[in-house]
Amino acid sequence: MNENPRVLGNRYELGALLGRGGMAEVHLGHDTRLGRTVAVKLLRTDLARDPTFQARFRREAQSAAALNHPAIVAVYDTSEELVRDATGGTTMLPYIVMEHVQGHTLREMIEESKARITAAMPPGSEPPPGSGALDTGFALEATSGVLSALEYSHRSGIVHRDIKPANVMVTPSGAVKVMDFGIARALTDSSATMTQTHAVIGTAQYLSPEQARGEQVDARSDLYSTGCLLFELLTGRPPFIGDSPVSVAYQHVREEPPLPSSINPAVPESVDRIVMHALAKERTQRYQNATEFRQDVDAALAGRRVAAPALTAATQLVGGETATQYLPGTGAGTRTMAASGAMLPGAPAGLGEEYGADPYGNGYPSRRSLADERQQQRNRGPAYVLLVLAVLAAFVLGAWWLSGMLGGDDEKVPEKIEMVSVVGQPVAEATKALEDKGFVVSTTTEQSTPDKKGLVIEQDPLQGSFDRGSRVYLTVGSGPDSIEVPDVEGLSVEEATAKLVEAGLTVATTHEDQDLTEQIVEKSKKLYDKNTVIQTEPGAGEDAVPETSVRLVVSTGFVIVPEVTDNELGKAKARLEALGFKIRVREQEDGTVEPGKVLEQSTANGQRVAIGSSITLLVSKQPTVITTVEPTTTTTTPSPTTTTTTMEEGMPGNRN
Repeated sequence: MNENPRVLGNRYELGALLGRGGMAEVHLGHDTRLGRTVAVKLLRTDLARDPTFQARFRREAQSAAALNHPAIVAVYDTSEELVRDATGGTTMLPYIVMEHVQGHTLREMIEESKARITAAMPPGSEPPPGSGALDTGFALEATSGVLSALEYSHRSGIVHRDIKPANVMVTPSGAVKVMDFGIARALTDSSATMTQTHAVIGTAQYLSPEQARGEQVDARSDLYSTGCLLFELLTGRPPFIGDSPVSVAYQHVREEPPLPSSINPAVPESVDRIVMHALAKERTQRYQNATEFRQDVDAALAGRRVAAPALTAATQLVGGETATQYLPGTGAGTRTMAASGAMLPGAPAGLGEEYGADPYGNGYPSRRSLADERQQQRNRGPAYVLLVLAVLAAFVLGAWWLSGMLGGDDEKVPEKIEMVSVVGQPVAEATKALEDKGFVVSTTTEQSTPDKKGLVIEQDPLQGSFDRGSRVYLTVGSGPDSIEVPDVEGLSVEEATAKLVEAGLTVATTHEDQDLTEQIVEKSKKLYDKNTVIQTEPGAGEDAVPETSVRLVVSTGFVIVPEVTDNELGKAKARLEALGFKIRVREQEDGTVEPGKVLEQSTANGQRVAIGSSITLLVSKQPTVITTVEPTTTTTTPSPTTTTTTMEEGMPGNRN
């Protein structure tokens, strides 16, 4: 930190600049109140007066602060600081205090990979295709982490809208952290299109087709962007490359991406299938939720079969060498696109304005270029129609001939299957029941009560008749994210175990035996019979993750005798009776000790005895007072030979 660091909110000291973007800059910070290192994100001062950027910045704070997930960068605090701008005026500068994550972004890792390959090549030579590609296993693991974060954010009703390598951090331990919810929106926000003051929001290389067209987005738009991210991790480049953001967006809408394996032959066919399924143009043809996508990624990592559809011959042809036409800008049409401000069909103007210059250029396709293409399509129309009709005719004739050869004169009607409800069943049984009937099952998990864990809590569709092979979506209860440990103090071991298991916890196979002490009883104000629970670890009321093993501290039925000598009898009795002792008292005269004090106890301090045992206390007693009375003596004149002395009977006298 600097000697005189800038301090925000009388709490956060700003240190070195960690990064700067089109909207904000991020500093290393120190939270002086909690003594921890943080990252502080500030809106750029030149944008602080712009209500649009202020709203977006505040929305990032609200979106990220609402999410608590290990794969999402945590937001600790947000506030505003009164600052003086370049004109001498003052304005409120919003800032966000976030978790400081050490590591590298996926963008940095790709660039480092490219740099290593380039450094090893002869000067002036072009790096080979696939330069910058990361290890396939790592790419899948990182993508799985991103999808885990999206599962949570989508379940919380928030779509990120800007998934890209620069927004994903990887820590030294390999953990994935998704950041920058600056353009995130609620899924329920009907105005959440990809436009903002007539600008398309997002980064061109990772825009979904619906984003590029300026249409309303949903969770599946994030999944398309994640598919683009996975493509780049596997190949070192985005799926579409052009000389401007609009030429790239145009390809997202109109062109098919190459297969990752056509650029990096190390990519297996199963991963090709995952990527191509995620990059489907129509969102209904993609993965329908992050869970489906992640399950396929994890299956590929484990070498298991993936659910993504097999590659068709057309996909393989388009995804091969013929697909690597990157719109490099050498053709007239592309130059016209880059030079004009015209829009994609249905897309608002302004793509790329918010994020500044892009490494792939900026600008839009012209209306003329699009009109020329449509005219070319019309010119090609008749030929395509004839070709399609010929193919259809051949297909119909072939089908007719085959049906005649097989003797199938009856009209074939697609088989319909009646849906069955499996809500409330264990997921394994439910899946088998549906698959046995001919359905394809997809599952996702959702937080639930402990008793619903592992059971189907939702089914879509729930009833009706459907074609064989139709997909059924099941939501399975995952149990609660955390469980409050119930209070089982005073219960028997069996009762406590049942209550803890019912709450979704487990109980350690061995428990701690505990003798009662004065401190334990004083704290709880109760005695514990043998085999009753004194306390648990973790304690009652604490939060624990499901299946946490709870350790029981159980009474042995024995009590440790306390030291009560020198106590007043009343105090000694109260202490011992609180521990369940039965008290007997014996008295002993003792003139050296204050009466009523305990001289001895029959069972020594520290001894271990059963609850309810007897104990005898020897208590000091005032000695009996003996009064000496002087005798009355009548003296006569004795004879010279006689002396008489009389003493009172029963009193002590001198013995000579």
